[in-house]
Amino acid sequence: MHLQELERLKQEIVRFMMMYKFAVDELTTKIEILKQEFHFIHDYNPIEHVTSRVKSPESILQKAMRKKVELTLPSIKENIRDIAGVRIVCSFVSDIYRISEMLQKQAGLHVEECRDYITNPKPNGYRSLHLIVKVPVFTSEGTENVWAEIQIRTIAMDFWASLEHKLNYKYNYEIPQPLVDELRTAADAVAQLDSKMERIRREVDNFKANNHHTDFELQELWLNNQKFNLPADFLHMLLEANGNRK
Repeated sequence: MHLQELERLKQEIVRFMMMYKFAVDELTTKIEILKQEFHFIHDYNPIEHVTSRVKSPESILQKAMRKKVELTLPSIKENIRDIAGVRIVCSFVSDIYRISEMLQKQAGLHVEECRDYITNPKPNGYRSLHLIVKVPVFTSEGTENVWAEIQIRTIAMDFWASLEHKLNYKYNYEIPQPLVDELRTAADAVAQLDSKMERIRREVDNFKANNHHTDFELQELWLNNQKFNLPADFLHMLLEANGNRK
């Protein structure tokens, strides 16, 4: 292979990987805006934390060979749709569907497929909600729609999935059957925990709804982009005290 051909191939690979990085940047920006909105405007933020990644070239090749995908950039680009990935971790199962609905309403974000592994868990017990999306990436050469995967799960689901991933890595995707059985049992326990936490949350929400009264009026006060709810009488007293000092 001539030097010019090597240079062209290098540029193609760099651009290939770069587009997935840009897709992740686009997604994380959209999600960060939702987080900020919930933090400053609403009483409750359903997003605990967000992580993202772009698969390494080695990982992409391994998956391509496992799926028997032709080892060309166009074929990999079309057939491997989780090279760019974002994971959103929530507290409750109901939060997962709430965030999924909000993301699917995002302008410019095309949801190609929704895989609900919560309603229909994988045989090994894996639970999560996956959105397979096309993200518009804008560059100097135009717009390119890039495949990406968004995973939304609870803290408990994320803990289980992290352990299962480590075991798969350790055993090269051939986990011994006794451990497979233990993982499935643990997955069932995780589902029961999530269900119990959801019931507790509903009880708390019902209690707040039925006991929502105060003996004094609250007024919003913003300081350094943070919202504080203070009794109106207390706020007036502070303002008057400050005025008397002038």
